[in-house]
Formats: sequence, C-alpha cells, structure tokens
Amino acid sequence: MTAAGGGRRSARRKIARKIWSDRYLYALILPGIAFFVIFSYLPMYGVQLAFKKYMIRDGIWGSPWVGLDHFKLFFNTRDFWNVVRNTVIISFGKIITGFPVPVILALLLNEVRKTYFKRTVQTITYLPHFVSWVILGGILIEMLSPSTGVVNHILEWFGIEPVYFMANTVWWRIMFVISSIWKEAGWGTIIYLAAIAGVDPTLYDVASIDGANRFKKIWHITVPHMRPTVTILLIFAISGILGTDFQKVLLLYHPGIYSAADVIGTYTYRVGLVGGRFEYTAAIGLFNSVVAFVLLISANFVGRKVSETSLW
Repeated sequence: MTAAGGGRRSARRKIARKIWSDRYLYALILPGIAFFVIFSYLPMYGVQLAFKKYMIRDGIWGSPWVGLDHFKLFFNTRDFWNVVRNTVIISFGKIITGFPVPVILALLLNEVRKTYFKRTVQTITYLPHFVSWVILGGILIEMLSPSTGVVNHILEWFGIEPVYFMANTVWWRIMFVISSIWKEAGWGTIIYLAAIAGVDPTLYDVASIDGANRFKKIWHITVPHMRPTVTILLIFAISGILGTDFQKVLLLYHPGIYSAADVIGTYTYRVGLVGGRFEYTAAIGLFNSVVAFVLLISANFVGRKVSETSLW
C-alpha cells in the first residue's frame, strides 16, 4: 500500500514538473479555454429553458417544468416541415455544388506556373470572404434587380425578359447557393493548397520518370494527399446541414418567399426571439444541436469506415 501511494505521489510530481516546465505554453491556451468555458459551457445552464414555461419574475430555475411541450408544439406546427425542408435543400445544394469548387480551384492553382497570375486569381477569389454579408447582400440584390440590375440588362441584350430573381422561389435558392460559392470558394482553397504543399516533390519526379502525364500526377499523387483534408471538411459540412447561414438568409429573404427561403435559424429568430417566446426558441435550438450531433457522429463513422480518416 505504501509502495502504491509512493508511486502515485511520484507520478503526480512528474506531472507537476512537466506542467511547470511547459507553463508558458499552457498560459497561451488559457484565453482559448476561457472563451469556450464562458461562451460555450456556462450558457448550457439555459438549456433547461427548453423544458420550462419561462416566467421572468421566477427566473430560469424557478419557472415551472412543462416537459416536452415546446418540442411537440414545434413538431406539430404547420411551419415545421417547411423550414426543415428549406434548410436541408439549401444546405445540400451548397454541399453538392459548392463543396467541390475550392477543391477543383486548389488543384488548378497548384498547376499554374505563372506566379503573378496565380496570386492575382487567389486575391480575387479570397477577397469576398473578408467582406460582410451586409455589403455583399446589397451588391447581390442590386446586381439582380429586375429594373436596374446588370444581370437583367445583359439578358435584355439577348432579347430575354427581365427576371425578378429574388422574388422567385426557385431562382432565390439558386442565387443563394451561387453567392455562397462566390464568397467562400477562395477561402476554402487556402486549406487545400496547404494540404497540397505537404506533398513530397520527389513523388512527382518519380511519376515523370515513369511516364505519367500531368493529369495522372494529379489523380494518383495530389488527390490522395488531399483526401484526409477533404474528408474532415466534408464531415463538418454534413454536421452543419441544419445550420444554414442565418445572417445571409435574413438579409436576402422577405415574406413573399418564406415558402422557399425560411430556414430553421430565421424561423427561430422571427417566431421565438422577436416574439419573446424564449423557451420555444431554446427548444428549437436544442433540437437543432441534437440533430447536428447525430449527423456529426454518423458522418465521422462513415468517414472512418470509407477512408480511414475521421475526427477521432
């Protein structure tokens, strides 16, 4: 017993010495830990609001419990299937059409040998990421305006009648996805270019000796080295299916296209927060988080089985 106790004390001393020797590194991560504790873990106290009838005078803890009433109300409302369908359609549209774009762009840029041209393309494609959706949303609305928009002016040159893109349920979704690609494709390319930068150049030299052309080098060397990064980002994208860009939708939609544009985030804001139904909002948010967690676990499991790459 004494020997066991002495062994535990010795292990604790070793751990303490290790922490002390790396104290400056631990100090660097303290702000990050504090951020997540304050803004991610402490607010979890409010999750119980989803199961209560919130009374301001009683506070969260003192409000009466109502069980799953708020979830039942959300699931039975006529808007439930509409907002879930819109969220899934828009998110899948972004994944199917937008996810491959930065991958392809990174592969193309990696093959460019003219440095000035490569940097110019990178700057042009990266720039929209640093511009707020408030500004980009205004630019998009002006460009697609049926009376003054440049897009409709071009269509008129070809004898095509102006299209009110932002008032048409089909065109609104298409423009939403295209504008998302426009804003984020260049930024996503940075990650894939970083993955490509880790490829050993001698692999390309060996492939050249074996007679491989440029396309075969890309397919057999570059793409396999990008696969782990692609898999991880795809897992994150799938887990965020119900988290469609709230700010962007809020800026671009209007009551006339709620049937195609209203997503879970905007519905929560409009009905829950603006309407003062905080417990209802908490229930929807908890539902959203649980579904995202299930999707994350499922996508990670599939990724580990298919490509042997996963988050854990």
